[in-house]
Amino acid sequence: MIVASSFWWYASRASGLVLWMLVAVSIMWGFAVSARLVRRRGLPAWMLDLHRHLGWLSCVFTAVHLIALWADSFVYFGPAELFVPMASDWKPGAVTWGVVALYLLVVIQVSSWFMKRLPRKVWHAIHLCSIPLLLTGTIHGITAGTDWGLLPVTGALLVAMTSIVWLATFRLLGGNKKSGGDDRLAAVRAARAAAARSESAGSAEAKVG
Repeated sequence: MIVASSFWWYASRASGLVLWMLVAVSIMWGFAVSARLVRRRGLPAWMLDLHRHLGWLSCVFTAVHLIALWADSFVYFGPAELFVPMASDWKPGAVTWGVVALYLLVVIQVSSWFMKRLPRKVWHAIHLCSIPLLLTGTIHGITAGTDWGLLPVTGALLVAMTSIVWLATFRLLGGNKKSGGDDRLAAVRAARAAAARSESAGSAEAKVG
């Protein structure tokens, strides 16, 4: 029983750290793509796909983190404690930051699924919630976690935050203007074209079958 409890405790800590890193890397990659750091005309679709897969992985590790918290017997976490702000008796403020981060992640991911149906400005505004997501997740990790005082974790935090601030500033200043064209738009169009070809191929196979 003690071993099982320790497993879930370590699983919640590890999944929380991996989740935070995935969100940070996803934001850094998104800024790198939109700022056109890669000097070539028309970004390949896999660069946008990688950004999308990082978002998917963030959702997976969010689920792992929630399941580990629910399964851990050291502190009780039920549906209310996991999804309702200020419902937890254990560090309610710290847990609430995590709940807010959870809902921001859900909104961002859902908007990505419906990107084709949303106006670009609306989708872009929702996507910018990635910054508040990282901030609330960071506050949650620092105030509720037990690993943020460790040197490797602190170092990763400083490197990630510094990189994001630099990339965001570079993007706001216009990015790499020498690369020419709206590479991010080109990547979006390439990804949509690939999805359309895939759907057409699937329909053709279904008719043949």
